[in-house]
Amino acid sequence: MIKFGIIKEGKVPTDERVPLTPAQIARLINTKKEGRFVVERSDVRRIKDAEYEAVNVEMQDDVSDADVLLGVKEVPIDQLVPGKTHLFFSHTIKMQPYNKKLLKAVLDKNVRLIDWECLRDALGRRVIGFGRYAGIVGAYNGFRAYGLKHKSFELKKAHDCIDRKEMEAELDKIKLPNLRILLTGRGKVAKGSMEILDAMKVRKVGIREYLKGGFDEPVYCQITFTEYFQPKDHGGFDVKEFYAHPERFKSDFMRFAKSTDFLIAGHYWDSKSPFLFTREEARSSEFNIKLVADISCDIDGPVASTLRPSSISDPFYGYDPQSEKEVAFDAEGAITVMAVDNLPCELPRDASYDFGEMFISSVLPSFLNGDKKDILKKATIAQDGKITDHYAYLRDWVNA
Repeated sequence: MIKFGIIKEGKVPTDERVPLTPAQIARLINTKKEGRFVVERSDVRRIKDAEYEAVNVEMQDDVSDADVLLGVKEVPIDQLVPGKTHLFFSHTIKMQPYNKKLLKAVLDKNVRLIDWECLRDALGRRVIGFGRYAGIVGAYNGFRAYGLKHKSFELKKAHDCIDRKEMEAELDKIKLPNLRILLTGRGKVAKGSMEILDAMKVRKVGIREYLKGGFDEPVYCQITFTEYFQPKDHGGFDVKEFYAHPERFKSDFMRFAKSTDFLIAGHYWDSKSPFLFTREEARSSEFNIKLVADISCDIDGPVASTLRPSSISDPFYGYDPQSEKEVAFDAEGAITVMAVDNLPCELPRDASYDFGEMFISSVLPSFLNGDKKDILKKATIAQDGKITDHYAYLRDWVNA
């Protein structure tokens, strides 16, 4: 029987999330066939040790004897267990320079590194992640920013709420003006944001109606890349061509920017793709967006106003389109930006439960059935002291 160990998060600043909640582990234990689970004691989790102990989860001061070690954020080098399988978000597959030493240590310590971000189904879709809660918290933060910017209402910080229920109760206290809200993306992030918009009873409208305007209530419109990009040659939009050659396309986003008050950016963006809007376009007198909740948070990229990531403690800043400089979030003429890059950390209980359910349904079976569909194999970045063939492009980089 495979022994799984939930590790204490060691990265600083600390992360309060966990891969599995007490109730989920208790459920797995009761089946008596889903492996053995132990949890390392921790003083940094939002879910306390006592909550695990209350449902008879086995607690240990050291879980290095487990076969598979489950974490969330990058594991500090001195906490990697030689010869073991580690699962965490390594942030190495894009050759992130700040984690090069970590990947070298993984190789030196003969660790099998499986990255949560790389776990995908047969169609290449991610099977696990925190995207939904990034969308949920990101949309909430956007409305909180609006209230503070216009001094019309104040919402409690999501991080100060016990759970999502308390956070959504905050939204029940406010009444929105006739905002025109644009949501980009169709994935888990965008769907999470839609949950907040729908909970606030903001009406969803189609593109034609949205662009026409004339609303006496808050509305939102959801668009994807086929609607805000177009081929440079004016031909029809070929999705396969876009994926293969995004550089052959240009942005058609300004038609939406003219009609939008509040942008929620929940899209996926490829570095070869066009920008949604440029700094020059943001200076245009026709550019109407005054608030951006940039959940995607691509720095100095497709959303020109996103100059840097912000933090949970200081989530908002302003972008002055004329000077192209950062200013106060509520400065006159500024685009208010929310660009927190670790949004799910604000609701660690709910985000952890959501993540755990995906682990149980889509990842755990591969450990128990010998990885029949190669889900684990294809997500393994390093094994036996070597970079695997699936990530061969990392070899020269990590050894340089």
